[in-house]
Amino acid sequence: MGSIGRYIFRTTFGAFLVILISLTAVIWVTQALHDIDLMTAQGQSILIFISITGMIIPLLILVIAPIALLIAVAHVLNKMSTDSEIIVMNAAGMSPWILFRAFMTAAVVVAIGVTAISAYFAPKGLRMLREWLTEVRADVVSNLVQPGRFTTIATGVTMRFRERRSNGQMYGIFLDDQRDPAQRVTVIADVGEVLNSPNGSYLVLQNGMVQRFESKERDPTMVVFDRYAFDLSSLIPGQAAIQYSIRERYLWQLLFPDPSDKLYIDEPKQFRAEMHDRLIAPIYPLAFTVIAFAYLGAPRTNRQSRTVSMLGAVGGVALLRMTGFVSTVFGATLPWMLSLQYVALVIAFAGGLFVIHRGLILELPAAINNWLTVFTERVMRRVATP
Repeated sequence: MGSIGRYIFRTTFGAFLVILISLTAVIWVTQALHDIDLMTAQGQSILIFISITGMIIPLLILVIAPIALLIAVAHVLNKMSTDSEIIVMNAAGMSPWILFRAFMTAAVVVAIGVTAISAYFAPKGLRMLREWLTEVRADVVSNLVQPGRFTTIATGVTMRFRERRSNGQMYGIFLDDQRDPAQRVTVIADVGEVLNSPNGSYLVLQNGMVQRFESKERDPTMVVFDRYAFDLSSLIPGQAAIQYSIRERYLWQLLFPDPSDKLYIDEPKQFRAEMHDRLIAPIYPLAFTVIAFAYLGAPRTNRQSRTVSMLGAVGGVALLRMTGFVSTVFGATLPWMLSLQYVALVIAFAGGLFVIHRGLILELPAAINNWLTVFTERVMRRVATP
């Protein structure tokens, strides 16, 4: 790669990173707000909140990276055209393939990253997110119940305590258990703490009273105790109950699924659709680059509008991605539709490479193009007018 190729690669990849980080950060914030209860209702720290919600970042990058590359390629091509660099290179006899190879080199690097994310990092992040959320919610007393609040830690079980000391002990405990329709158990204790043992987790209470309200009895039964253990094991979801979804399977688990896997037995078509979606994901950055260069890579003068070509590139990419999305969704029930995304990619590559090879300029007829340019300028002037 010559100096021009290195310049294009460095500019394109730098713009790609800036756009990728910006878009990912914005979308991550919107997604993270769905788990804001980790800090409010469950009292988690900001570090845990960021760590847990950050597990979805690989999945976001998987979706955003091809789009960010498209924006970066379009930005660099538009900048080079505005600065007349493409025209000068063309006048000097430089083949358009030299420019195209530089952009495709950046696309190949992005495609390799997308491959790694699609095969391992995205499902790994989703797995860690599920496991971490389960772990955080497992210690129901430490994570759910906050001092001074009446909190439902399970269906029919409400708890409150006045304060928590640095040694983990809780003071002023109120516990109401209505899981059994035949009786209601209310426990009041001065001190309590959570103890974990091989037999389960228990809330050990000291110096309190148990009130049992039998449904058939008018008066409650009250028992004063020095030490009382409340079983928390039934309230804690076990780690063994975790079953990973299809999105949380690694690529090799989709390519070579376990025949005894219950989820695979129940939904083999979903496995196949997800597998094709993962396999085709790294090809989109390459296809988007071909489409963008086919529309914007030809040399033009400053008087020639690039707006229509820009819209054409965006429209072509949107049509290609929508075809892949529809193919994956409906391919789960109609397997033949999975081939549509491959046909669309072949058409995009063949058409784009043909346009690049022939040096064609993809634009509307001059009359329509001029009308759109004038119309766009009028709209922009009206918007800019206070």
